[in-house]
Amino acid sequence: MSIEDIDLAALAERIQRHIPSTEPPVGYLRGRSYFRDVVASELGCSDLEAEELVDTLEMNGFLRFEGDPSARSRAESRWTVIPAGR
Repeated sequence: MSIEDIDLAALAERIQRHIPSTEPPVGYLRGRSYFRDVVASELGCSDLEAEELVDTLEMNGFLRFEGDPSARSRAESRWTVIPAGR
């Protein structure tokens, strides 16, 4: 699998379908782990490949953490999935 072959917007939409609207992922590491697990399940790829895709999605504005990644998890530190990207 090559990251270049993945439609990031479509992948973000697939991730968004897994997130209950009232319970977005909370905390930087927990959210990234959640997204990794969803990507690995959806694409049938390894955890390492899924982590690389989560990095790519975050760097391209499809996943956005609303808190401070260096702070401990807080209820207000949520992730947003943006299928259109930036």
